[in-house]
Amino acid sequence: MKIALCQTTVHKDWHKNLRNAERVIADAVKSKADMVVLPEMFICPYNKKAISAAAQPEGGEAWQAMSEAAAKNHVYLVAGSIPESADGHIYSTAYTFDREGRQIGKYRKMHMFDIDVEGGQYYSESSVITAGDEVCVVETEFGPIGVAICYDVRFPELFRLLAKRGAKAVVMPASFNRTTGPAHWELLMRARALDQEMYVLGCAAAGDLAGSYNGWGHSIAVDPWGSIMEELGEGPGMLMAAVDFAKADEVRSQIPVLQQLRTDIYEVCEKTVG
Repeated sequence: MKIALCQTTVHKDWHKNLRNAERVIADAVKSKADMVVLPEMFICPYNKKAISAAAQPEGGEAWQAMSEAAAKNHVYLVAGSIPESADGHIYSTAYTFDREGRQIGKYRKMHMFDIDVEGGQYYSESSVITAGDEVCVVETEFGPIGVAICYDVRFPELFRLLAKRGAKAVVMPASFNRTTGPAHWELLMRARALDQEMYVLGCAAAGDLAGSYNGWGHSIAVDPWGSIMEELGEGPGMLMAAVDFAKADEVRSQIPVLQQLRTDIYEVCEKTVG
């Protein structure tokens, strides 16, 4: 399976960002991609005012454009994340579409990027975005693929749940910043791949020194052995990763950590409803 991570520049005009996304999706398919992944908040700058202005319901203009792009190009599409308005809240939502443009997955970012790092790095994502509470694994003809978003990568419990649901690869729209990016991005991506013996593929927004939120870029693909397959720089670009689920099976058979879990002592459990 070939997965294209499209590291796009985010402009102030969200309609322009949609048109750009349509273009890079078509370019990825020309490069024989089976699945295309876009960055977190690819349609608007990563700030409260822009997120609020671009928020729209499921089925809205951005959803329609991405559904049509998936169908037109006959490709699986993880449409980064889009600010979804629902029930008086805004969610950071990653919609996944199949080759016919049908929605087969919907993931609302579960962990909010609320940080206060010594030296002046402060951000309160929860001041505008509400956390989701559902794990998402989508089915493809190649196998099940998990979906996470950015700050989620710091929580191995979520990735364990994705592995328990059968995911041998996780795709992750993201937008790490220039403080945490250089320090933790690569390390966290490799750690989660190694923890669960799965592919982890992070698609980030391109860096923009003139923007209100200057991302780190560096979209990356890591294999189940924890090795970096490829990594981009800060500017716009496309990373094409060949994912072979048999390799995940091979690694898991050689070092069977998922079989050796001490569930008599600890266990990551699904949410109980009712």
